[in-house]
Amino acid sequence: MSARSTSAERAPVDDRTPQHFDLAIIGTGSGNSLVTPDWEGKRVAIIESGTFGGTCLNVGCIPTKMFVYPAEIATAALESSRYGVDAHVEGVRWRDIRDRIFGRIDPISEGGKRYRMVGRNTTTFLGRAAFTGPRELEVALNDGGSVRLTADQVVVATGSHPVLPALVREAGVPFHTSDTVMRIDDLPPRLLIVGGGYIAAEFAHVFAGLGVDVTLVVRGERILRHLDGDVSRRFTEAAVRQWDVRLGTEVCALRASDVGEGLVDAHLSDGSDVEGALLLVCTGREPSVADLDLPVAGIAQHADGRVAVDEYGRTNVEGVWALGDVSSDYQLKHVANHEARIVAHNLVHRDDLRPVDERFVPAAVFTRPQIATVGATQEELDAAGTGYRVKVQEYADVAYGWAMEDTVGFCKVLAAPDGRLLGVHVMGHEASIVLQSAVLPMKLGLTAEEVARGQMWIHPALPEVLENALLGVVDPEN
Repeated sequence: MSARSTSAERAPVDDRTPQHFDLAIIGTGSGNSLVTPDWEGKRVAIIESGTFGGTCLNVGCIPTKMFVYPAEIATAALESSRYGVDAHVEGVRWRDIRDRIFGRIDPISEGGKRYRMVGRNTTTFLGRAAFTGPRELEVALNDGGSVRLTADQVVVATGSHPVLPALVREAGVPFHTSDTVMRIDDLPPRLLIVGGGYIAAEFAHVFAGLGVDVTLVVRGERILRHLDGDVSRRFTEAAVRQWDVRLGTEVCALRASDVGEGLVDAHLSDGSDVEGALLLVCTGREPSVADLDLPVAGIAQHADGRVAVDEYGRTNVEGVWALGDVSSDYQLKHVANHEARIVAHNLVHRDDLRPVDERFVPAAVFTRPQIATVGATQEELDAAGTGYRVKVQEYADVAYGWAMEDTVGFCKVLAAPDGRLLGVHVMGHEASIVLQSAVLPMKLGLTAEEVARGQMWIHPALPEVLENALLGVVDPEN
């Protein structure tokens, strides 16, 4: 039986003799899942400088989707008259929504921390880690003091954090990011969002759905420019109909408004001025590496700061690994979880390494309309000179789309001349559910015909939009 763990508060402080561990994990998002039964009877250090549980649980995927759902309910009620149903929204109890969400999430985070504090084999250090050499760390503890560690193996899983443009940092005006905006006490009457990526698109939907006037300042000519061109163009058209969207525009100056406390005036590159009762900065996320002192350990990084790893999750330094947003091409929780499963195996099977397989990574944007995508975009195929067939199937042309009176949804399938699926892109109601049926066939190398005709599709369910798109690339005449 192994000894019980110790917490950071009980760990020696300011002791210059390093404590040695079999494994040290920096970050408690997906890195927290690395403590498998393989480590029974061994010593594992877990280091966390922020909220236990990482981005997804506390400020990312989970709480944002819990806000998206009530926004969907409110929006559906406001649009119900098109179906002969007269409904309205009497009010939105923001604090009730917020407290319901974090009343569930916060205990999970706290419970995870308590479990690691008293769980087997683990010593938890609440503080910020920095490398002092290969597999050598110093942790500045949150409650004062520091502790030095060495480990046979180290995993860097520190995630990412919001990017703050210099203009915002230096303006001295109040602002929020995705890390803070979900905790506000009251809904603002007007929200100014800077950014045109998936975080901006999701929060625009959340706040507009709950009755806030939303202005989106987007530097490019389209929102979600990284997606397939048809998706980006058609989503931008839908966004303009819902929100005040300023395309091809940048914020040139910010100042506190003279009208009221907390208000922000933004001067835009098109010469206009926009006022917001709350400023939300959604200009991307970057890997959290600044305080790690990676060069001291000789750990290589990409130009954008990400930790460089090979297909097995190894850095260039023997015994040091990395996973998740700090190293991945994808800032997606399901990717980080996949990488964590691979690294968990590789940590204890050094002679039987498994590679990370990120050939077909699905992703979704929970905005309005919802978007989901996997594989190559049409633009990427064109740039690579790859031959393909393409079919765009409208939601409006399948029976469930008729039921919804849908006017915006579509499914786009890109397939190689031999029928193998190269990319699938969906925009519309429950796009993430529709798309999922395409992910496994892509991984298995099935053709569009095998997927479309090799199974029965429930009629008249919404996935028929994918079935018909697949059939469209099999037989373009139909």
